[in-house]
Amino acid sequence: MKNVVTNTDTKEQILNVAEGLFAEKGFAGTTLRNVIREAGVNIAAVHYHFGSKEELFIAVLQRVARQCIEAQLQQLAKHENQHEPPLVEDILEAFFAPPLRVISQMEEAGIVRAQFMGRCRGEPLPIQQLANQEFDESTQRFLDILQRALPNQTRTELQWKLDMAIAVLIRTLNQVGQSGKLITGNSSEEVEIAIARLVKFTAGGMKA
Repeated sequence: MKNVVTNTDTKEQILNVAEGLFAEKGFAGTTLRNVIREAGVNIAAVHYHFGSKEELFIAVLQRVARQCIEAQLQQLAKHENQHEPPLVEDILEAFFAPPLRVISQMEEAGIVRAQFMGRCRGEPLPIQQLANQEFDESTQRFLDILQRALPNQTRTELQWKLDMAIAVLIRTLNQVGQSGKLITGNSSEEVEIAIARLVKFTAGGMKA
């Protein structure tokens, strides 16, 4: 019996290939011709499912961001519902852990995903703004709970401190797989050590 290739299969194949190319080459360096060649599809399939390169990028971004945000907010919800003020360290673990644990959970594909998440937040401003829009609602949730944990700090102060934590996360994601960096592979042990280090490092800044 022959395998039947469905529209869903084709769409997922295009998304997977595009994610890898955007992670490696960035938005400007990736062409639809690259995607077509590596995905083994024709231009009509790309236009049917996505339309343009920008729409394809947005589709990849939304798939990646929504999975990450869902995991972050699930972990954050455990602390939002507590009567006592949450610990800054617990909030930061909910922030760092989901995007980094994907590295060990998805193995080689996880490294690609980490690199995509890091790269899309460091693209030129128009593309960077697309990423910021996807994460804006969850960022506000983190700021809300940080204000509960640190009531003596203004929201503006916490905003720029969270921006610094985001910058640390982006740099860590961009360097995944590189020798001598915080996460050189996809082992669960290495990822968990990295999360603990990042939480400890950024918690000090948040409280200062």
